[in-house]
Amino acid sequence: MAQPHTDNPPSTLPPALESMTLLVAAVIVHDTANDRVLLLQRGPNAKFAQGKWDLPVGKNDPGEPITDTAVRELYEETGLTVKPESLRVAHLIHGARGVEAPNGFFTVVFTTHDWTGEPENREPGKHAQVRWVDVKAIPEEFVDTTASALHRYLTDGPQVSLDGWR
Repeated sequence: MAQPHTDNPPSTLPPALESMTLLVAAVIVHDTANDRVLLLQRGPNAKFAQGKWDLPVGKNDPGEPITDTAVRELYEETGLTVKPESLRVAHLIHGARGVEAPNGFFTVVFTTHDWTGEPENREPGKHAQVRWVDVKAIPEEFVDTTASALHRYLTDGPQVSLDGWR
């Protein structure tokens, strides 16, 4: 079926910044051979969740495909390189509000089993450490939303989390 169209050219509208939901990408790097995942611990200067563990995660830049956000953030934070085609959607998080996101956030959590490089803490001003963690020893002091996504991924649980809606 053909898509409807009008004879009017599209108007250029300013972005609705006051009502936008922040788009975020996170990556579960899962070393299945050793049954471990790559985590980072937020440092004392992190914008939120200081001292808590987290997945490599970051905000989408305007005009950037979400897979490129995941690839960029993973490299910026850990030094690991992954190809966009190696990413698989593992979980979706829709938050009603968050840090720097008063109108909510939407996180696409990807997983990958294929990367190059050795992990390192490339943002020591934000993170205390980056390291492999056995899936049976995930720290309890973890950012709630990404902890839920990681747990659900590891247990084949529900693929969507809602945060702060009720």
